[in-house]
Order: sequence, then C-alpha cells, then structure tokens
Amino acid sequence: MPRKPLLPQPLGDAEPFRPTPGRPVRLRTRSLPADSHFDPHRHPWAQLAYCASGVLQVTAERGSGAEDEVACIVPPSRAVWIAPGARHSVHVLEEAQFRTLYLHAGVTPPGWTGCRVLRVSPLLRELVEALDQLPIDRAREQLLSELVLEELRRADPQALGVPLPPPGGDKRLRALCEAVLRAPGERAGLAGWAVQVGASERTLARLFRAELGTGYQQWRQQVALAHALPLLARGTPVHQVAAATGYASESAFSAMFKAAMGQPPRHFQARSATP
Repeated sequence: MPRKPLLPQPLGDAEPFRPTPGRPVRLRTRSLPADSHFDPHRHPWAQLAYCASGVLQVTAERGSGAEDEVACIVPPSRAVWIAPGARHSVHVLEEAQFRTLYLHAGVTPPGWTGCRVLRVSPLLRELVEALDQLPIDRAREQLLSELVLEELRRADPQALGVPLPPPGGDKRLRALCEAVLRAPGERAGLAGWAVQVGASERTLARLFRAELGTGYQQWRQQVALAHALPLLARGTPVHQVAAATGYASESAFSAMFKAAMGQPPRHFQARSATP
C-alpha cells in the first residue's frame, strides 16, 4: 500500500511553535494516520519526537553534520531526541498521537548531537500531557518546561536504532535496508535479496561491511530487536512477535533476544505492564 504523503515541514509551518530563550520548550500535538510521513527536513531547534499512542519510525543523522543515518523505532515508551540542524524524517507505522517537543538550541545538553533514543519516564509522560492542557499560563508553562528539561537530561538512552547507508551510498543496499525495515517478517537471506535488488550476494556482503560496518545477519538482528520491543511492550504474545520479525519458532527468537538483550522477551512484557 502506498504511503500517504504529508507535506514536508517548512519552517513557516512550525513558526507558531518556534522555541525562544524565554520559552525554550514548545509542544505541538497532531493525530497522524498509519503510513503517513514527513519528508526529510531540518530546523534550527532541537526536537523530541514522541507519541502518546502508536508507533513511529524516525530516520535521522547519527551526529551533527554526519552523512550516515540511523532508523529508530519509537513506541510510546520511547522518544527520539533530534539535535538542532540534524536532518530527519518521520514515518508513521501505526496510527499515532504525535507529541513533538520543540526545544531551543540553547538548552541542548552538552555532547548531544545527531539523534538518540530515550526512555520516556512516567513523569516525563505526565509533563507532556500537562503542557498539552490549554489554556496554560506562562508561569506554569515555565515550571513544567524546567521539569521536562531535567527529565530529558536524566533519561536513560536506549538501543533501538538501526544504521542505514548514507544518502549518497549504494542504491541497491539502501533499497534492501528499506525493504527489510518495511517488512521485518520476511526472512529472506542475502542471496534472496541479491536477486531482488540486482546485485550479487558477495557484493551486498561487501557493501554491508563497507557502508554499515557490520554483516547482514547482525544488521538484520538489530532490525528484529527494534521491531520486537514495541510489540512486546504492547503485550503481544512472544510467538506472534517471533513470526512478525521473521523467526520460524518462538525458541529461536527467544534465544536470539536473550543473547542480545540479556533477558528473555517475557521480561520486557513484564516491565511494560508497569507505568
């Protein structure tokens, strides 16, 4: 099914929400249908991409001015910090209540460049909801904003990112990576993908090493983990998560998951039940 395009985000579209030194945290809320997207863009302020419900895929530069990108799967328990000036795009995987925090460049924590995935604490979730209760007086907005910034500085970083080839990289590798991200349940091996994208298996293996610094199987595992965690957080049975991420059996998926995350999948279901 073709994606439902949304207009690229010109600066003028976000102008009413532009953060300033006096109002460094501004909230913008939108309801976005599944398969919609924002084209790649950048802006001079930082952004926290978060959804109260639904799942997003945010693709952004790894570091300030970097050419390589990372795709992050974002369930409601996670958010993506995007540094000022970092190029990024958003694809809605499930209908989402999108909460965008625009943050003035001056409040960027030291060393925070590119993008990073953060755990959304219960307090941060409630602070965002409080900022969304209009009308809001300026004194209350200032206090809430200060607490938001404190929670962001303390937020735990999470490994939900999947590296992508640079925009100027090999188009065949890019096509393969995007296809796997769109349909992680299709367990095609590198030989199968080679036929589909028009390159030899050996060439694709070399491109993975050259452009992503990893092998196909290791990269494919990162994709599976990125898609599995949001499903587990919603209470999806482990056998369904295994099938959705391309594993033939629950035991094979569980073994991979525990080796990578240090805990079995059911541990993450238990944690998600606690706010």
